[in-house]
Amino acid sequence: MQNLVEAVEKLDPLVVTGRVAAVSGLLIEARGGMTRLAVGARAEIQRRGAPPLPAEVVGFRESRALLMPFGPVEGVAPGAAIHIETQGFAVRPTTAWLGRIVDAFGEPIDGKGPLPQGLAAYPLRASPPPAHARDRVGARLDLGVRSMNVFTTCCRGQRLGVFAGSGVGKSVLLSMLARQSECDAVVVGLIGERGREVREFIEETLGEEGLKRAVVVVATSDEPALKRRQAAYMTLAIAEFMRDQDLEVLCLMDSVTRFAMAQREIGLAAGEPPTTKGYTPTVFTELPKLLERAGPGPIRPDGARAGPITGLFTVLVDGDDHNEPIADAVRGILDGHIVMERAIAERGRFPAINVLKSISRTMPGCQEPREREIVRDARQVLSAYANMEELIRIGAYRAGSDPLVDRSIALNPALEAFLGQDKDEMSTLGESFSRLEAILAGGGA
Repeated sequence: MQNLVEAVEKLDPLVVTGRVAAVSGLLIEARGGMTRLAVGARAEIQRRGAPPLPAEVVGFRESRALLMPFGPVEGVAPGAAIHIETQGFAVRPTTAWLGRIVDAFGEPIDGKGPLPQGLAAYPLRASPPPAHARDRVGARLDLGVRSMNVFTTCCRGQRLGVFAGSGVGKSVLLSMLARQSECDAVVVGLIGERGREVREFIEETLGEEGLKRAVVVVATSDEPALKRRQAAYMTLAIAEFMRDQDLEVLCLMDSVTRFAMAQREIGLAAGEPPTTKGYTPTVFTELPKLLERAGPGPIRPDGARAGPITGLFTVLVDGDDHNEPIADAVRGILDGHIVMERAIAERGRFPAINVLKSISRTMPGCQEPREREIVRDARQVLSAYANMEELIRIGAYRAGSDPLVDRSIALNPALEAFLGQDKDEMSTLGESFSRLEAILAGGGA
């Protein structure tokens, strides 16, 4: 009842209207109702022969408001009426959303009927919990993937980035994490995905078992930039709801780069100056606001702790350049990074993770002393082989020149087999360390 009272109190009885003054590309200029407008306000634009077009205020130019639509602008005419909603959009999820697929507005797109609505409204663009009021990262999380469990051990509430070029296996790795990770709920955001890959990811890659405990938010690459950006906000809003139900949440987003590209389109249309590679200043302002929403839950006034949101965000590196602007910015925000390399994928080892270039910032604190020794030994062996790999392949290395290199050559086949993993195979934390220890002791795979 209290939630209903609060919702009624927030209702704005004043109806504000405006008119279309100009249309320039995807940008619609509106006049009228300026005293009630603010950036982020929602509006509906009347169209000829088509349903009203939802839009959002993205800026102002002198006496006109700048709106970007959530759909095609066909049918918008000069002087068309604009109904302005002064409040931002919010979503009302429930745990019954698990197993469902929704769009950027929280509407079902899986053909399974309407979604139940919860009482509490969650704003899409919520602020992250204050730093002093949120918990610390928890115990380590079993991800079910050997190479990540051992070399980039993840804690509950940690945020990791998966950096890779196109076609290197990010989506398959995400599906493994969604199905095998030790958590209560999974929220998957497919931002700017190819249309043909959505059903393929859900039905084949994620599978029926993975979908049972997941909510999937979809905005394909052909949808407007505003909708792609909102799908990312929707993903975090649903994850925050699940967290507030004291569930341990795994939030997977593919990809942060497409969110940044959507924000770039919006910023350029609104008149922002382009910076490095055309990215506008708001891109680098919005990235931490989005990514910081994941992490340990807030500590409630009574001392109770909400569930954590463990976040894994993919970054589509432009031209396989891991130092391009978005990758560089995201790497500085998150608590670690997983680097996937095309050269590893080309030789047939999946997941194609370069463990020497990957790091978890919670290590080695979340590992036991014996486990730290195992990881340190394994890194030394892998590094020794990587440094001499070219000489080994062409036969220029002479056996006996370096005992560490000799050992790395002997162990390399077993280590490669250890780092590779079929998408339907699961490996627990304990099994991963035991198997690696046996390999390093000379016991094979």
